[in-house]
Amino acid sequence: MGGVDEAVERTLEAVGPRLKRLRLRREVTLAELAEQTGISVSTLSRLEAGLRRPTLEQLLPLARAYGLTIDELVDAPPTGDPRINLRPLACSDGSVILPLTRRPGGIQAYKFVLPPGSDDAEPDLRTHEGYDWVYVLNGRLRLVLGEHDLILKPGEAAEFDTRTPHWFGATSAGPVEYLSLIGRQGERAHVRAAPRYGPAE
Repeated sequence: MGGVDEAVERTLEAVGPRLKRLRLRREVTLAELAEQTGISVSTLSRLEAGLRRPTLEQLLPLARAYGLTIDELVDAPPTGDPRINLRPLACSDGSVILPLTRRPGGIQAYKFVLPPGSDDAEPDLRTHEGYDWVYVLNGRLRLVLGEHDLILKPGEAAEFDTRTPHWFGATSAGPVEYLSLIGRQGERAHVRAAPRYGPAE
């Protein structure tokens, strides 16, 4: 595992300069990027300078702002089955992001694995442009959404406009795995219900 850990460490160290190159190449100011992502100018500056490691809540709106998947945003090293070339990204807070789609733009799918959390954790609510659908696979997911503090169990789902202040976390009961579909503002999933048939005649 040493080689994998070293590769992840090198990837995380290179995120700051990469974020700065992306922003300058697209001629976007820190103030403009802050408005698009909901991340403060000072935090963006620290991320680009390598003085702060990015978190899940920061990588998602940044990837959306640049029209990239998260693995493209950080240039993560390829791992896993090379036929699929999924590129999991380990974050400094112990969480792991596994991209499930490759196309930039449109709805993107991710699997998230969060380590056990603290029930007394103070949520750091974020807002950004977009729409999110969440489905819990294993464990318990704490979702703070505006004034609501929810615990989602396996098989439960939630959808919301990400302009609503929100935060995700695991509980002290253990780690949590969940799927997330993230789309642009106004982009909604099309739900098709099975036709309802009456009793056979």
